[in-house]
Amino acid sequence: MDQLLQACHSQTLNLFVESYLKMVQKLLESVDPNLQILATQSFVKFSNIEEDTPSYHRRYDFLVSKFASMAHSNTTDDELRNAIRASGVSGLKSVVRKTVSDDLVENIWDPNHMEKIIPSLLFNMEQGRQSLLVRDENDAVAGNQEEEVVDAPRIAETCLRDLVNKATFGHVRSFVRPVLK
Repeated sequence: MDQLLQACHSQTLNLFVESYLKMVQKLLESVDPNLQILATQSFVKFSNIEEDTPSYHRRYDFLVSKFASMAHSNTTDDELRNAIRASGVSGLKSVVRKTVSDDLVENIWDPNHMEKIIPSLLFNMEQGRQSLLVRDENDAVAGNQEEEVVDAPRIAETCLRDLVNKATFGHVRSFVRPVLK
């Protein structure tokens, strides 16, 4: 699927996008977390492709909801939970990248979207801060100075910075309201 996406040129991409997004949605609806992670990685690649023509009818509601729920994953397996959360935050970042700069597509600044995106980003940033504190305490006791990469919190911070940087004066309210809730 990714190779087909890469092979499409910008003129023919719009013919393929709707089917592609339906396939990503089907994979995200799967109960297998590995398929969800693969679907997210594929969507991230799609979001990096610049399109020549805008799509007036494309909707990202499902993707915002699904990526936000992945960002709040409570799986008991720590490694899988971190992978799902990082994948969910990456997906949110990709939806933001795909929609924030184009006025003709669905408005990402809609309160329904911001009330899912902002809490997910803040949750992952806070979880990253807490895990850093626990790891620092464990390192101080054990004397280890091994550095571990914390993906989801860093991606969430980058996404939040991107949102703040791209917010116009008219969008500040939709951005700040979920922060204050």
